[in-house]
Amino acid sequence: MSTEPIDPAPIRSWAKELGFSDCRIAAPHLPIEDEERLLDWLRQQRHGEMHFMARHGRKRARPKQLFPDAQAIIVVRMDHFPATSAAQQAVLAEPSRGYVARYALGRDYHKVLRQRLALLGQRIAQEYSSHGPISHRTFVDSAPVLERALARQAGIGWVGKNTQLICKDAGSYCLLGELFVSLPLAPDSPVSNHCGSCRACLHNCPSQALLSPYQLDARRCVSYLTIEHPGSIPEELRPAIGNRIFGCDSCQQVCPWNHQTAQTALDDFQPRHGLDNALLAHLFEWDEATFLDRTAGMVIRRAGYERWRRNLAVALGNCAPSAESVSALNSGLSDPSAVVREHVRWALERLGHG
Repeated sequence: MSTEPIDPAPIRSWAKELGFSDCRIAAPHLPIEDEERLLDWLRQQRHGEMHFMARHGRKRARPKQLFPDAQAIIVVRMDHFPATSAAQQAVLAEPSRGYVARYALGRDYHKVLRQRLALLGQRIAQEYSSHGPISHRTFVDSAPVLERALARQAGIGWVGKNTQLICKDAGSYCLLGELFVSLPLAPDSPVSNHCGSCRACLHNCPSQALLSPYQLDARRCVSYLTIEHPGSIPEELRPAIGNRIFGCDSCQQVCPWNHQTAQTALDDFQPRHGLDNALLAHLFEWDEATFLDRTAGMVIRRAGYERWRRNLAVALGNCAPSAESVSALNSGLSDPSAVVREHVRWALERLGHG
């Protein structure tokens, strides 16, 4: 196979046909600074209970250890902000309703991106068959890959002070996927950082998880606490969660680059079952069968029923006391989960009904 760099223009075109918002190329290696930053973050235990982050260690920053045949990494972006969702601030301002991060309102993004990336890989293998057998491997937030660092290197965007990838023409409400290929594609160049002196994300993090620019302590992050954290949520952090029941977009909402957020009309990302504006008390009524049915094919299901109920109990404890909220919480006192019962008792005490 020739090692001369190949113009990736046709691949970009095919990616657009598959619904990707952007497609760029990164070399199959990262600057040593990315590895050092990751190891320092792990040493400080800022990954919390996400043991999978530490399990692979340096491998995350060394793509060729994951796929030795890689000669290039195709990085794709897909905008996910649903055009039909309820206004974010309106939901957050109504404590009796639950806030779900915008990326989680529709179909599980792992499935959406992975299927399309697989099709892109198949087409590349067919169209470039004259270059010999082409191997490829698809990744969507499910393997030891430093996705944002690769996206930065590919020129998709820059990593902001909130540690999110920010795209100059679309903001940060986007999802990433990677296709490692054994094809020598010409790499793109990184873009410069445009955060400037802005500190809006740091000032508006509800739980002060952003310790300083580019420094996130996941143990305090509402997204981590409501999705990844097992067991009991530290009491001192529960009030900061507010009515967020799955994820948190606060550091993105205040980002100036999201003032004109790129929205998607893809059906896959439109809200399901009214979860963009649902009443907490009604959601707390769901039994496990209902939860599994309503969240089928959604990323919310990955958190599991126990964490879902735990999060709802915290949110109910943070809303104004009402007959509906107190009644819902009282029904949770007999929940089979000790974790849920503990959060229910906390919520009732907070509402003055303990």
